[in-house]
Amino acid sequence: MPIFVIHHHLARKEHWDLRLEVDNVLKSWALPKEPPKEKGIKRLAIQVEDHPLDYANFEGEIPKGFYGAGKVEIWDKGYYEIIKFGEDEIIFNLNGKKVKGEYILLKMKSNKFGKEKNAWLFFKR
Repeated sequence: MPIFVIHHHLARKEHWDLRLEVDNVLKSWALPKEPPKEKGIKRLAIQVEDHPLDYANFEGEIPKGFYGAGKVEIWDKGYYEIIKFGEDEIIFNLNGKKVKGEYILLKMKSNKFGKEKNAWLFFKR
C-alpha cells in the first residue's frame, strides 16, 4: 500500500504538509491549520511541488537561507488507499495514528484567494 506522511513545519509560518505517495513521488499540499481529525472541519490545502519519496522519513532543521527553513517533524504517518484519483477530486482512506478514515481533497475552481490556482479543500468525510 502507498504511504502518506503529514509533516508539522515550523517555518516562517507554521503549517502542516500533507504528502501522498503517487507514482514514486510524494504529492504535497501545505495546510495553514492542523489537519482535521473529525468530520465537518474543512481546511485550505495549497498544492506545492512534489517531493522525493525518501522525504517521508525526514525530520530535522532546514537551515536559514534555504527554502522552507525551520523545524520539520513527522506529525503522522501511515498507509492510505486511493478510492478516486481525479484531476479535481481525490478521495482516499488514511490509516495513521492521528488521522484515520475517508478524506477528500477537492480542487477549488474560484475562491477568495484570488489567483491561487492550486487551492484545494481538505476534509474528512
